[in-house]
Amino acid sequence: MATYVLTGAASGLGAATKARLESEGHRVIGVDVQSADVTVDLRTAAGRAEAIERVTALADGPIDGFVPFAGLAAATGRPAADLITVNYFGAIELLEGLRPLLAAAERPSVVLISSNSTTSQPGWPVELADACLDGDEAKAVEIAAGFGDLAAIQAYPATKAALAYYARTKSAEYIKEGIRLNAIAPGLIETPMTVEGREDPLIGEAMRGFLATIPAGRAGTPEEIAALVSFLLGPDSTYFVGSVVFVDGGTDAAFRGRDWPKMWEIG
Repeated sequence: MATYVLTGAASGLGAATKARLESEGHRVIGVDVQSADVTVDLRTAAGRAEAIERVTALADGPIDGFVPFAGLAAATGRPAADLITVNYFGAIELLEGLRPLLAAAERPSVVLISSNSTTSQPGWPVELADACLDGDEAKAVEIAAGFGDLAAIQAYPATKAALAYYARTKSAEYIKEGIRLNAIAPGLIETPMTVEGREDPLIGEAMRGFLATIPAGRAGTPEEIAALVSFLLGPDSTYFVGSVVFVDGGTDAAFRGRDWPKMWEIG
């Protein structure tokens, strides 16, 4: 039996993955704003620090895996700052705080949750993703604010790209401690958040149009994401290091079929 820590465990992808892992006989410590083993607000540094402290106490030893599902999408009236603090810093600060517990485990694995919006939404601000990677929360919030009414729409793919970049650039460092670090990039998945989003005045029309472009002809299910995460956490994926796996019904391939692999150009 393994011990896993999931944020966003009370609903959507986190709840589906929690159910999957528990059905496989594992222990799951859930973190969320409600209905979880650890109830905290990851928008704040104090909430993140409390989460690390309480998870450490509950684990009472090594943890075998960490998946930060907690995340927010753009929505009417939602500040871009909330997306930045939860999506990126709520994931990475907890990861870095729990890193010693992961390193103490036998075959630890981390799965970050990126998004296919990183390759299907054009024009998002790379400088915002860079500020996240630099750990400069205040700068990231300031950059997002410059986009006015579109701030949250721009912040979402930028924060998700930063998570993918983190997995790609830090994986060699983590694997030296025996920790496998990967990311997945889901497309449109049928969760309460996306159902609400399709009716939201800010993003609803775009989401409905995006759904019509998916080659598979449908949204994904939380259970499909849970199955992939279970594999990446488990013993059959031990050579996955630094991968970003798209699970989006074929959207990324349809939009950008020849963008990757890209030849390595030197000089």
